[in-house]
Amino acid sequence: MKVLVLGASGFVGRNAAEWFAAKGHDVVRHGNTRKADIQADLLQPKAVDYTGFDVVIQCAAATSGCKDTLEDPALHIANNAVMNSYILKECAKAKVGHVIFPSCSVMYQSSDKPLKETDFDANAPLNSAYLGFASTKLYCEKLCEFYANISDTKYTVMRNTNYYGPYDKYDPDHSHVFGATVRKVMAATDKVSVWGTGEEARDFLHIDNFCSFVEAVIEKQPTKYALYNVGSGVAVKINELVQAIINHSGKQLTIEHDLARPTIPTSLYLSTEKAKAELGWEPQVGMFEGIQRTLDWYRANVVL
Repeated sequence: MKVLVLGASGFVGRNAAEWFAAKGHDVVRHGNTRKADIQADLLQPKAVDYTGFDVVIQCAAATSGCKDTLEDPALHIANNAVMNSYILKECAKAKVGHVIFPSCSVMYQSSDKPLKETDFDANAPLNSAYLGFASTKLYCEKLCEFYANISDTKYTVMRNTNYYGPYDKYDPDHSHVFGATVRKVMAATDKVSVWGTGEEARDFLHIDNFCSFVEAVIEKQPTKYALYNVGSGVAVKINELVQAIINHSGKQLTIEHDLARPTIPTSLYLSTEKAKAELGWEPQVGMFEGIQRTLDWYRANVVL
């Protein structure tokens, strides 16, 4: 296949590009570094010529962590809405074979059970901390459905959970919780600070599981448009995550809680029964193996 990865300079896109290149596909990388094959401003109309691509994996996004989201809720809304509006439209016009759109799971309400795709209620209020971001994702999801209905292009929406693994952002202020925790643990000598109580639970997915899902959906998606939850199906409390990373690091560290720092007190994990039933997909890299792989990569590639 000829595969275009948008945002291949970032965490998810870089892993996707390496995965499909290793499988022998013709991979074209879009990004903001000199190694990218295409350096285009996706906020501009017709920035990229999508003609001739079998698959476009849309990993380009304006994004950051909890701190930025809480301090400036509108920070990324306009850029993501404009960027994806152009991308999804131009892919349909160019008759791309298949477009993969990683959405997010922020439109779901906090829950103590694994949520299915059908558990989303469009009439229920969205979490106030995610209102703008979730609304933008829902808009893009509907655009995918719209263009699938009026074009020859197949579209997949992934409602994914929290990715982690190689090339993640390892910055305590701007990364997501997994990357921030890894950096804190690897830099610590005696203790690790957790923002908030640490009792909220999240669903974490190693990036290789994301890539294997994309591969499965390209091969087996049965309809022109489909929406799938993509997660581990396991709820992990932040305190449990931090302790697991400490244990795998080999360090003797204590955990303290900083209740003054920003946190979003929700718990969420996803059912992936639909992906298993329709695609035969389920995560192959579990949490403990994923943590060990991530720490091994971090030690070899990140300088504190």
